[in-house]
Amino acid sequence: MARINPEGMDLKEKVVSINPVAKTTKGGRTRSFRALVVVGDEQGHVGIGLGKAYEVSEAIKKGADDAKKNLVEVPMVGTTVPHEVTATFGAGCVMLKPAGPGTGVIAGGPVRAVLEMAGYRDILTKSLGSNNPLNMASATLEGLLSMRTVGQVAQIRGKAVEEIAK
Repeated sequence: MARINPEGMDLKEKVVSINPVAKTTKGGRTRSFRALVVVGDEQGHVGIGLGKAYEVSEAIKKGADDAKKNLVEVPMVGTTVPHEVTATFGAGCVMLKPAGPGTGVIAGGPVRAVLEMAGYRDILTKSLGSNNPLNMASATLEGLLSMRTVGQVAQIRGKAVEEIAK
């Protein structure tokens, strides 16, 4: 997928997790922080970023900058996803399913953060694998990127939308 230039976009950011990490050296432990940040415009654009620094605020800033570099466009059909999909990343496995209007975002933690930042309002999800926030967020993004709308499928096959959407 092609990257998107974040300039001029009204991006919101959400911190998914902050973890303390330590590196042992001969002088003792060097403590730093890792922040997982999700950035999106709530109109079909979302990105995930990871930042590491000695201070929490700096780690969040680096994570947000990384997420803006990894901004991608995801398919939307109204306020939900085009079809059901199960995606994995590492040991994280997430099932995404379209839902009717008024359902809301039925998801937890990192999956909810990615979907809300992307702009989905009605979707059902289930975490099937590891509950590691990084793997869950990445699996969600992987699933969203693997989806195709009816129009995209018709264009790939060289047919009219009416032929495919029977």
